[in-house]
Amino acid sequence: MKKIFKKIIVLGCTCLLTSTSVFAAEYLSITTDNANVRTGPGTNYPASMELFQGYPLKVEKKEGDWYKISDYENDSGWVHTSIVKKADTVIVNAQKSINMRSGPSTKDSVVADVERGVVLDRISVEGEWTKVRHSSGTTGWIYSPLLWP
Repeated sequence: MKKIFKKIIVLGCTCLLTSTSVFAAEYLSITTDNANVRTGPGTNYPASMELFQGYPLKVEKKEGDWYKISDYENDSGWVHTSIVKKADTVIVNAQKSINMRSGPSTKDSVVADVERGVVLDRISVEGEWTKVRHSSGTTGWIYSPLLWP
């Protein structure tokens, strides 16, 4: 009886230690310019910052019609569900400007120089490269680790 009990305990512990979370982070994009990020979940809370259309955000939690969010610099606050949509944008998260290339390789030609904090539309992903479009219409590829999310 003790051997069976030990096997059950060992099996249970093994299952707990090897299980992984199935929850992935959720990202949203702002849908309007001059969007208020508030200090709490309601219009009675003061605005702590203002964001522009396309700005990507990570969802920390949801409370009623409000999302607690954070951005690529870990600034956080609350936004109403009416001013966000499922994320389709990325932001340049490099220490300095980066190259946008004509293809998904450092061997491809540079089509633009993109500064930190610039928001781009995500078109597709190929390996470690993301195809993006700037608001000017310029399209190209950026090495994914230089983008958030």
